[in-house]
Amino acid sequence: MSAAQAPASGSGPVGVAVIGAGNISKQYLDNLTVFPDLKVHVIADLSEDAAAARAREYGIPASGGVDAALGHPDVEIIVNLTIPAAHVEVATAAVRAGKHVWTEKPFSLDRESGLGLLKAAEAAGRRLGCAPDTFLGAGLQTARRLIERGDIGTPLTAMTTFQTPGPESWHPNPAFLFQYGAGPLFDMGPYYLTALVQTFGPVSKVAAMGSKSREVRVIGSGPRLGEEFTVEVPTHVSAMAQFEGGQSSHSVFSFESPRERMGFVEITGTEATISLPDPNNFHGEVRLWRAGDEDWTVIPATGPDNGRGMGVLDMARSIRAGVPHRATGQLAYHVLDTMVAISESVDSGTFVDVESSAPQSPALPEDWNPTASTV
Repeated sequence: MSAAQAPASGSGPVGVAVIGAGNISKQYLDNLTVFPDLKVHVIADLSEDAAAARAREYGIPASGGVDAALGHPDVEIIVNLTIPAAHVEVATAAVRAGKHVWTEKPFSLDRESGLGLLKAAEAAGRRLGCAPDTFLGAGLQTARRLIERGDIGTPLTAMTTFQTPGPESWHPNPAFLFQYGAGPLFDMGPYYLTALVQTFGPVSKVAAMGSKSREVRVIGSGPRLGEEFTVEVPTHVSAMAQFEGGQSSHSVFSFESPRERMGFVEITGTEATISLPDPNNFHGEVRLWRAGDEDWTVIPATGPDNGRGMGVLDMARSIRAGVPHRATGQLAYHVLDTMVAISESVDSGTFVDVESSAPQSPALPEDWNPTASTV
């Protein structure tokens, strides 16, 4: 029996610990501390002072190092907000400690460690969840309902675009975004590729080209203004994907464009084209263009759009109900596998097969209410 199929256990709010007290923890804690089906018991960090400060800020009763989270008897889910290089190590320790894990993206930095984490969780009978959970937001869920209702006919193709000049102009410590495991593909790709997999199903093969215009970039703001750093990964990637159902997509991920183009996702079907909201957001308008229309038809998004932490809540409620959650480790690994395959295609100049697969997650009910008490 898999963790996702395990019978319901316990009752009442699901206990949570957050490991990682950095900036993104605020976005999570703004929600995790107000969802009544969750109870945050502890904040942990390598810097125990940082953990204590964040715990005081949100009224969390306990803080400390990683062991304070892994050993807490009332914690069922670890929310892993560590740096990408530590994601697998922390998540593996958590499942071996008997905890379910929600981790920030990326799921892992390579296939081997990602598969190892999946196997560790399966052996422990624990669940894995992973960002992005933006596909659970009102914007993308509304688009999904329209597509499944047949409003664009049969979905055929997609185009997505993410282009910026690069984060070094505004980020005070941007070097990690240009290192192995990052770049525009690994940093932003999970949002766009997850949206496509949720529309078309799993990817079967990819082909891609990549480049970097500069070997060195310069920090443009903050206390390290003017400091140079080395660029390790392609800063422009153009990727094609074919899906198991036969559909195809073309995506651009770039830190090379003076003009910003972010959040562009269009799905074309046999009868119409649908423009999705920015997959990095939980909200946004949906637009339809049908043959013969003079302009787009705007369709208001409906459903919850509370923000980061919705996936943690869905996991918690699913644990109590003994049903599969939606933003699964299997889905996250498939997206990671796809990004690694894209990188391999950039290096080899050939098509690369994507060996993993992942089922499309069930749609979220339109009346799903994060602020209701349900467990």
